[in-house]
Amino acid sequence: MKKSICLFFHVHQSTRLRQYRFFDIGKDSHYYDDFANRTALRKMLDNCYLPANTALLEAIRACKGKLKVAFAITGSAIDQFERYAPEIMDSFKALADTGCVEFVGTTYNHSLASLSSESEFRYQVTKHRTAMENLFGYSPKAFCNTELVYSDAIGASLYEMGFETVLTEGANNILGWKSPNYVYSCDTEPRLNLLLRNISLSNDVSSRFSNRAWSEYPLTAEKYCGWLSACDGDVINLFMDYDNFGGKHDKSSGILDFLSDLPGRVLGAGMQFLTPSQTVSKLRSVCTLPVETAMSWYGDECDVSAWLGNELQQEAFNKLYGLAEKLAIAGDPVLWADFGRLQECENLYYMNTRFFSDGEVASYINPYPTPYEAFINYMNVLSDFIIRVNNVLAEK
Repeated sequence: MKKSICLFFHVHQSTRLRQYRFFDIGKDSHYYDDFANRTALRKMLDNCYLPANTALLEAIRACKGKLKVAFAITGSAIDQFERYAPEIMDSFKALADTGCVEFVGTTYNHSLASLSSESEFRYQVTKHRTAMENLFGYSPKAFCNTELVYSDAIGASLYEMGFETVLTEGANNILGWKSPNYVYSCDTEPRLNLLLRNISLSNDVSSRFSNRAWSEYPLTAEKYCGWLSACDGDVINLFMDYDNFGGKHDKSSGILDFLSDLPGRVLGAGMQFLTPSQTVSKLRSVCTLPVETAMSWYGDECDVSAWLGNELQQEAFNKLYGLAEKLAIAGDPVLWADFGRLQECENLYYMNTRFFSDGEVASYINPYPTPYEAFINYMNVLSDFIIRVNNVLAEK
């Protein structure tokens, strides 16, 4: 069988909070910076979403349908698309109409609910699945959790929800001597397939493409295709944030030309593209893979410390999810909508003191000068939100 390439893109637009002061608490419950959200989305529309979608659509046609890709589009992104730029969804629907695109399930609000609240996790997964059915007429069978967070327990829950495949990180501390370039299965639910991101080859594009200090700069599709051909294994899983293509790496870097050129190079080298579901239908799992502690695709440790590694993050996280029971009793749809937006994991990432000192948070799209200001702003918002929840309960 030909060597396979599984090409997956994650699409997300974070909902930025406005500067929310202590004196706003109890007086003004509009939490979001609408201008910043609209501006950021329009920039991504022009630089990434529309040109990258056009490049993929043209490549699919040029390759006569042999290019297969997968997307996970968060509900947070969909909500902003529909509010500020509905033409983006039209371009994704055009890709869907080719029959060459698989839409993968994810959490609706790009949350870490899987680490705290089973009921909220299931709610968001179901809400996202319904959105995919309404938009594309497709019920996802593959799943990509927020930031590729995965553990055996999460896998078992996803299998119960009807998923057949999970996309997650090919972490060295989990794989050991094994290669990420094979299909694996969940240790506690062997019927659930695991596709593991090839870290090095994915990061060559997502992290290093425009780095002029990189020894392999510039990266061409021909060179990259040679690396793919030289790999061992059955399937090379290339998982990336979509905003790399014209966002993180500006169009002037040649990233969109690379995207256009790569499919033909891969097919010409005798390899094939498969979607996640096609991959597991053609390839069998080589063995189970135990993952007792949650892992992700961030940092050398591939753990969840990027969002929960310090006391600031843990306090915000616990206080937020501590409201789940009250919200269930309140049953207020407006509160539920705000609860979803406040779960977006960027809010916690901005509070990361270690990555901030390393310069990683500073290079991220971050509106806060320091992690402490991110924490204070978020907790001010959360304080107002708690007042609203309690007020609704008092009226019951």
